[in-house]
Amino acid sequence: MQLVLYDLRKNKKKMTQAEIADYLGISTKTYRSKELGNSEFTMDEMFKIAKLFNMRIDDIFLPREYHIGTKGTK
Repeated sequence: MQLVLYDLRKNKKKMTQAEIADYLGISTKTYRSKELGNSEFTMDEMFKIAKLFNMRIDDIFLPREYHIGTKGTK
C-alpha cells in the first residue's frame, strides 16, 4: 500500500479516490488497485501525482520491494 499517497490524498488534499482517478484519467477501480499496491502506477501517473501534491516522486512512492508485506521479497 502506498501509505504516503493515501495520507496525502485524504489529509492534505481531502480528495476521494474517484477524484484522483478522474485527474489521472483512469477508473476509480483501477486507482484503488494501484493505491493498495495490487497494481503499479505508470511513470506518467506518478509524475502527475507528484505535480498535484507539489512533491518529488520518490517522496511519495516507494520501490515495490518496500511495500507493506513485500519487504525482502523480489
